[in-house]
Amino acid sequence: MGETAAIILAAGKSTRMLSDRPKVLHEICGRPMLSYSVGACTLAGADRILVVVGHGKAQVQERFTDEGDLAWIEQKEQRGTGHAVLCCREALKGFVGNVLVIAGDMPMIRRETLASLNEVREDSGDALSMATALLDDPTGYGRIIRDESGSLAAIVEQSDCDAEQRDIREVNPSFYCFEAQRLFESLERLKPAGPKGEYYLTDVVGHLREAGHGVSARVQVAPEEARGINSRLDLALVNRAMQDRIQLGLMGEGVTIVDPDNTWIESDATLGRESVVYPFSMIEAGAMIGDGCRIGPFARVRGSDVVEDGVSVGPDSAIGAPK
Repeated sequence: MGETAAIILAAGKSTRMLSDRPKVLHEICGRPMLSYSVGACTLAGADRILVVVGHGKAQVQERFTDEGDLAWIEQKEQRGTGHAVLCCREALKGFVGNVLVIAGDMPMIRRETLASLNEVREDSGDALSMATALLDDPTGYGRIIRDESGSLAAIVEQSDCDAEQRDIREVNPSFYCFEAQRLFESLERLKPAGPKGEYYLTDVVGHLREAGHGVSARVQVAPEEARGINSRLDLALVNRAMQDRIQLGLMGEGVTIVDPDNTWIESDATLGRESVVYPFSMIEAGAMIGDGCRIGPFARVRGSDVVEDGVSVGPDSAIGAPK
């Protein structure tokens, strides 16, 4: 497999969240949502990661000072997703290979999805491979338009859909893999569209087809993975979905969680085999809990805490106290 670069779009404001904090710094299970996108790209084999920032760029950069070798690209004017990616052209000048493009406000993205997009694009030789999702309620998402043969024909944004297109349940979660040269050639041809005169990355599909290049949408993700964040309600729902993922992973590694609905375990906490977590307990990001421990009920393990093997933590015990 050839070299892979990743572009993460993280320039958006928190307008609908009524927040002065950049949207991508709002936390999901103890980590800024942007860190999940960065992590997925890294685990999928991205050699270079470019993060497009705008609103609150200094805050975002400061928060990620110690999190890998990221390239920061400023989008000074918010002129749409196509323009955001085009801002990366100079940084990727001469690059040959795959370019993953994802959004920084979709933390449920899995590395397996990005790896699959890379594989599909390289195996097919297409200029673009992208993921889709089937949603019961597709409101707010761009719709996937397929031709008579079932091939990807276009992506139509929600605001541009006609009545028939609004009923389409297959949507665009904004997970793409492009061949670098074809991507930037097509971006040069974009024209402003929509009520705000933005440059849509989704319009690249049509330009690539017109130029005779292959485009495909053969990777499908679960609805959970396609969930983005635009409101405080979205933030709560994605936190819950990520919490379920974290707890399922721990249970699969031999940890007992007595009452998952009344337990909160943040990302990057580690728990050893045969440990049991009782209800109304919180374990913060970075906490290290050994084998055979008993946590709770009504316990809080902080991110800096280390719980040795066989130790109980609860209302009547302290970290380090024997059972």
